[in-house]
Amino acid sequence: MPISSAPVAVCSWSLQADSPAQLVERVQRTGARAVQLALTPMAEHPEIWGDCVRMLSTAGIEVASGMLETVGEDYSTLDAIRATGGVVPDVTWEATRARSTKVAKIAGQHGIRLVTFHAGFIPHEAGTERDRLFTRLREIAALFRAEGARIAFETGQESADTLAHALHALGDDSIGVNFDPANMILYGMGDPVAAVKVLAPRIAQVHVKDAQPTKVLGTWGSEVRVGTGAVDWNAFLSSLLEVPATIRLAVEREAGEDRVGDIRAALELLDAAKREN
Repeated sequence: MPISSAPVAVCSWSLQADSPAQLVERVQRTGARAVQLALTPMAEHPEIWGDCVRMLSTAGIEVASGMLETVGEDYSTLDAIRATGGVVPDVTWEATRARSTKVAKIAGQHGIRLVTFHAGFIPHEAGTERDRLFTRLREIAALFRAEGARIAFETGQESADTLAHALHALGDDSIGVNFDPANMILYGMGDPVAAVKVLAPRIAQVHVKDAQPTKVLGTWGSEVRVGTGAVDWNAFLSSLLEVPATIRLAVEREAGEDRVGDIRAALELLDAAKREN
């Protein structure tokens, strides 16, 4: 299926806005007409962010999807995120479930049909740890389903084979994948193009992000401006034709001093790729 003809979105958190008005202004500077909207600020700080969707709509900016941030995530090192990421930690699970309930209701209120998040590191082998993780993920999926939305897991924290195996074992066809090629590189989890072939039936959205692999085993790779990293964009975009569903693209930039400029460059790369094809 083709990539959606709807406008490419930009991830709202990439723009580091302090208010909805600032977010609108920065999205407009990128030239984008859609966002993947971080919903956690709306749940945790409604006095600031409660009117965000209306303000975006008034400015002609579509909310293409939402994002949930689980409680207590620490991305300072690979070991830290392995211990704190997603729904894995017992110590933050109750708070993450409470936040998920709030975010699901916000998604339902605003007609947001897809919400993505990091599930946490998923064990490949069956056992008590994976069973507990799956129980929590099924519960979150049910919270969003009750509000008319589906969830999708970010790629990268495990190999494509492990994620595909986990999705099958979960037994819930509504759960999808938010495919981020840079995350595969940042976490050292394989070739993004090959991973698309494995995960194609479940891909619900794609993050446009780029990275260089680490030179030191056990440490992060480096996120870079789209088109300057290890992602082969022509091959990657061509591989998305194997995805059975029409998918949206969303540009994400989580590093760098010129987020607006970097996002504009990514949008220009995508426009050029469309013209060539």
